[in-house]
Amino acid sequence: MDDGRPIFLQIAESLEGQILDGSMPEEAQVPSINELAHFHRINPATALKGVNLLVDAGILYKRRGIGMFVAEGARSRLLADRRAEFAELHVRPLAERARGLGMTVKDVQDMIRKEMER
Repeated sequence: MDDGRPIFLQIAESLEGQILDGSMPEEAQVPSINELAHFHRINPATALKGVNLLVDAGILYKRRGIGMFVAEGARSRLLADRRAEFAELHVRPLAERARGLGMTVKDVQDMIRKEMER
């Protein structure tokens, strides 16, 4: 936790990464706020803020008196969000640049195929 971005965002993204890579499957219990705070050596309020971002997004849910759990469908929602972000940040600018260079869809597909096969 040390890349200049707010720590609570890094906590949320770390949990998202674990959900995406399958190390924290749907319906799995998430570490408690105190466990997250202790592990990352941060204030529990900061850990709570990161977890609450995921609760608000429907990625995690609370079971009163038991803890936080990964929601059903969380991984697919995260993948959809990440793909949309990828399209916005990378594909749209690529398409605009390719149009500006007079490239066809096939030209771009061929270039991408070559890169993916490397």
